[in-house]
Amino acid sequence: MAQSKRYSERASAHTNPTAIRLFQIMERKQTNLSVSADVTTKAELLRITDAVGPYICCLKTHIDILSDFDHDLIDQLTALAKKHDFLIFEDRKFADIGNTVKLQYSSGVHKIASWSHITNAHIVPGEGIVKGLAEVGIPLQRGLLLLAEMSSAGSLATGEYTLEALRIARRNKEFCIGFIGQRRLEGLIPVEEKEDFIYMSPGVGLTSKGDGLGQQYRTPREVILDSGCDVIIVGRGIYGSGDTVENAKTYQKAGWDAYLERIEKGRK
Repeated sequence: MAQSKRYSERASAHTNPTAIRLFQIMERKQTNLSVSADVTTKAELLRITDAVGPYICCLKTHIDILSDFDHDLIDQLTALAKKHDFLIFEDRKFADIGNTVKLQYSSGVHKIASWSHITNAHIVPGEGIVKGLAEVGIPLQRGLLLLAEMSSAGSLATGEYTLEALRIARRNKEFCIGFIGQRRLEGLIPVEEKEDFIYMSPGVGLTSKGDGLGQQYRTPREVILDSGCDVIIVGRGIYGSGDTVENAKTYQKAGWDAYLERIEKGRK
């Protein structure tokens, strides 16, 4: 099973360039932490990114909430990603027909595909959404995550919806590198040979259990060890209060320790 292998082993067996890069970064930096920088100004986004960069494998952005977006920001984010050795994941959550998302991904103000290594999509419109995004993403060697589950209370991404996300990903493995989810899904449908999807899990916290707006939190150990996910996504728990750098180090260590425990447990 994929979760019992080291990230470096999974990198050597994968075919998607973005997935390979992510696994290699995780192993090289000993981190499975992604910081979700949901802030509204360019200065704050760059400040957080530079502070947490040494401790993350991936930076998750919501570029459309910035009040002062410009293309200099993209240049600086790209430079920080190179400086600190991490990938950029634009949490766009595409949810339209294939032709529309193809244009949203490649064009417009943000031109997401030109700078974001990873993006994601709902499967509500059907498989055409993946086909449309893939026409842009595959030539640029990008990766797509499907939203199989969400961490908010009352989410409708459950049951048959979640299973269909797995089926669609399996039919589009050259571009779909994994899922946003709460647990590994392969056990729901018999695992195919050499199948390896990346699971990124939001809603991770070491203290709080919720935010009053439906967000529910689990610890890094619950996410990585108990649920078999690969990347913990943390936002306000890192930059919301206290020392951002120390908080990032704490989550990096907690996530990596849980991963090492998972590897050890899987090989007994």
